[in-house]
Formats: sequence, C-alpha cells, structure tokens
Amino acid sequence: MARLPEEFLQRLRDANDIVDMFRSYAEVKKRGRTYVCCCPFHSEKTPSCTIYPENQSFFCFGCGVGGDSVTFVRKMENVGYMDAVQILAQRAGMQLPARSPDEERTANLRRRCLEINRETANFYYMQLVKGEDKRGLQYFLQRQLRPETIKKYGLGFAPDAWNLLRDHLRSKGYHENEMVAAGVCRQSEKGNVYDYFRNRVMFPIVDTKGSVIAFGGRVLDDSKPKYLNTNDTPVFNKGKNLFSLNFAKNASSTTFLLAEGYMDVIAVNQAGFDNVVATLGTAITPDQARLIAQYAKEVVISYDSDGAGQAATQRAMNHFADVGLPCRILKMEGAKDPDEFIKKFGRDRFRMLIDQAGDVNLFQLERCKQGLDTDTEIGKTEYLRRVVQVLSEIENDLQREVYISRISHESGIRKEVLLAQVTEAIKKHRYGEKRRTFRAIESQSLQRDELNPDAKLFPRESKAEERILAYLMQYPEDCEMLWQRIPPELFRTEFHRKLYVRICTFCKETGSFDASAVQEELTVEEFSRLIGISARYRDTRVTRNVVEECADVLHQAQQRITPGEDMSDDDLLQLVASRKQKK
Repeated sequence: MARLPEEFLQRLRDANDIVDMFRSYAEVKKRGRTYVCCCPFHSEKTPSCTIYPENQSFFCFGCGVGGDSVTFVRKMENVGYMDAVQILAQRAGMQLPARSPDEERTANLRRRCLEINRETANFYYMQLVKGEDKRGLQYFLQRQLRPETIKKYGLGFAPDAWNLLRDHLRSKGYHENEMVAAGVCRQSEKGNVYDYFRNRVMFPIVDTKGSVIAFGGRVLDDSKPKYLNTNDTPVFNKGKNLFSLNFAKNASSTTFLLAEGYMDVIAVNQAGFDNVVATLGTAITPDQARLIAQYAKEVVISYDSDGAGQAATQRAMNHFADVGLPCRILKMEGAKDPDEFIKKFGRDRFRMLIDQAGDVNLFQLERCKQGLDTDTEIGKTEYLRRVVQVLSEIENDLQREVYISRISHESGIRKEVLLAQVTEAIKKHRYGEKRRTFRAIESQSLQRDELNPDAKLFPRESKAEERILAYLMQYPEDCEMLWQRIPPELFRTEFHRKLYVRICTFCKETGSFDASAVQEELTVEEFSRLIGISARYRDTRVTRNVVEECADVLHQAQQRITPGEDMSDDDLLQLVASRKQKK
C-alpha cells in the first residue's frame, strides 16, 4: 500500500493540534513539557493520558491507546485510517493526496453504501406518502405525527414485498453485493438477494454529518421481532451511534433527554424538544455515553418504570458516571412513556417534568424498597442495609449528609446510628476498591497478550526486542547497523518483528523516522503499542551498550530455541555494567 507523503502528514498534524483536539473532549492540564487529562477512550477519574505537543502524539498509560491526531479521530469517530485523514484534511481545508487501489476500493464501497442508504430512505419515504399501501401513513397519523415531522425525520414504509427495493436499486445502477454490504438487502443460502425490511414503518438513522447510515423498522401488527435494525456495515455500528443526535447536537439546551425508542424521540422532538436521543435497539453502551458527553453537560434518563426499564436506567447511570456526566431520572405518573405523557398533559407539563427530574441518588434510594415489606422487622432491616450501601457510594460529603438526615427522618432511625453504619461501609468500600484494583492489575499481568502472544513464551527476548525498537526510534540513523547486527529473523515475537521491519524499511528509505508515517500500515491497537514503547522510553533513552546486550540475548535465543527466562529492566542494566567491568 502506497504511503501518504510525509510532507502532507506533517502539514496535517500541524493544522490539527493534538492538544486542542483533546480539549474538545476532556479537561487538559499542563505538566512541564507535556499535558495530561482523563482519557476519553476509557473510564477513569485520575488522569493517565499524556499528550506530547512537540511531536503531536499522545499515550494513555491506563488503557494503552496512543497515537497522533489521526489515531484520535479513528478512535473517536470509529473510522479507518484514510477516513480519519480525510476528516482532518477537510477540517484544515487541505486537499487529500491520491489513494492506493485498495484504499480507493474501500472508500468507494463506503461511498456506495451511503448512496444506497440515501436512495433507500427516499424510496421508503415515497412509498409512505405516495404508495398504494397506506397502512404506514395511517400508523404515523394515528400516532399524531404531523406531516412536517414525518418529513423532518424522513420516515417511510417498507412494502410487504421481497424485491421492490432491490429492483429499484438495480434500476439506479447499484449492484446486489453493494445492497447486501449496505444492509438493506440480504442474500439467501441459494444466492438470491431479497429486501431485508418488509411490511414495516421505517426510521432512517442519520449521523452527525447528515448522512443516512442505517435504518430501524417497526412492524404494524404483533409479529416478532417488533423492531428490526440494520446490522453493522462499513458505515454503521449500532453501539456507537444514536438516533436523532443529528438534531440534538444543535439544540440550545446542554441537557440531553435519553428516551427508549424512536417514537418517543420523535414525539418529544415534535413537541419542541430537540435535545432528545435514543439508542438503536440495544442498551446504552460506554461508547454512546462518551458520544453524548461530547455534546451535553447533563442527561435526563426517561426509561420505563418496570423492572427492565429500571435495570436499564441503572446501567445508563453507571455509564454516565464513568464519563463524568451528571444525570437525573424522569419520573412519570399517569403515562407509560413521554409520547403518551405529552399527548395527555401537553408540552408545558412535560417541560416541568424534566425540570423536576430527580437525581440518581433518589432513584437508587427508592429502589431500595423494592420487594420488601418495610412494616416488618426483617424488611426494614434489609431496607436500611441497602440504604447504607447507597449512601456510602455518594462521594460528596454534603449530599451524603442531606440524604442521611432524610432517611433518618423517614425511617425513625437515629442519625448517629445511620452515620456510623455509613462511615463503616465507606471504609469497607475503599478497602474493597484497593483489593479489586490490585486483583485487576494482577489478573492483567497473567492474561494472554492478544496482540503479541509470543511475549508470554519469550518474556526475556520480548523485552530485549522492545528496547531495540525504542533505540531504533530514537536513533533512526543506525538502522543499517542494526539490520546487520540484528536481522529480523532473530526476533522471537512475530509482532515485534513486524514493527522492526516496518521501521527499518522506512528509515532506510527516508534517513529519518516518524512513528505517524507507518500508522496507515498498522491497526489502531498495533500503532498504540508502538507509541507506548516510545512513551515508556521517552525519559530513559536506550544506549548503544544496552542494544548490544539485547542483541546478545536474541542471538543466544536463536541457538537455544526455547522460551527464555524473564528479565527485568534492572537485569539488562546489570548485564551492561558487568560487560563494562570485563572490558
């Protein structure tokens, strides 16, 4: 695959400052020559992500993700390398260089999928408003949707037929394999291609750039499944997108309302609330929570009050807490969902309902009573046990004090007794957190390295290889010497060998090295590992003597051809020192 010109990549990085990009998603603090922040790619409360402005890179010592501005976009937008480059180029007003044949094919398939989705959305809309089968239109009108709302969301109807859409797309010049790739058609075991959505009202799913990326379809009767959604495609991942975010991101309010389904979202939006979104047929994911956190400062959760709805609310609360996004819980009486509430009581009452939404602590404290008879001694004891656990997890001392007073008043338990129980629970909770952290670290150290599984078999050699890679990135001018002294076949781990060959090849061609220049040849995980090696040896440079000892380790391993012993950083340094003494 032809690499993008280094000059272009450098201009691209210069035009998209990595520190500014992080500031859009996290609070960034200067620390000496670097910057630190809480990583936007995993949940944490203590900053473990370091940004290096001098070479426009970053590395998170918590989750291991690292790279440059291109990597950042790849992770945040869930796109491939060239798509990330294109996004950054458009942001900087730069012209993208010519692509390789493989890149052109991948980009072309994505473009064709988006075109097919747009044409399919138009087909479904026309079937709804002008088709012979009026059941879809009747359904939406019965749900009291106005024509302008139907048009705004591009709602449609998939006829009860096996090939109407397929034949329509054929007439527009699209191939059947492209229809299958886009997810609007399926292929049978016999090879026949047929329409995926049939006899359903249709909800196009639009991304933040305004492109139709997928569809949701709802049946008009009681048949199953009630909802059918597009599976993952080259342009869509259901766990990383949200319905109606294209409207919510432009809302004047920074409080988002998280609803359960498409119709709830549309009804709330029609009532004048643009700041409403929903997941796509699944429980909310960490990626979706992070996506909401990019646009909102607070979330109000509006899920059903039944057991499943409350469980979903608890999961959503946990995900929002992980990304530091405050949330409140909408409590409805007299209606089962926002759609019904607005129809019965109007938009003004619904606005009041949002304003009066309770915080998560109240929600959890009320749940403590579920399934218990608090009039009995056993029920009351279990209720207070649950309450103490909830209170012990409230981090703010003042908030905790307020709720302790409230529970004491409601339950008749003296405040001092309740406070003592909560204080003891906090101590146990903190001790448990330390033990869980230790076990997680211990477990992680024992887990198989999926990216470099050979490292477990050859720990001594793997560490030597890592230092060789670090030296090569620090002193690319020595690549010829290293290649002669340490040919790639000496590497015992396949992953490190791959990196070694990539870096040496680039250094030989250019006489220098920039990690970003080899990124397009690596996956995000592989590139993150490479950046991690560079970051770990940033302040402790690998010397020529250390490299010589590492080379000896690999030569000895080739003669031995058996897994080596583990070698610590100090072990290698001691070898260097002993070699100096012998000289």
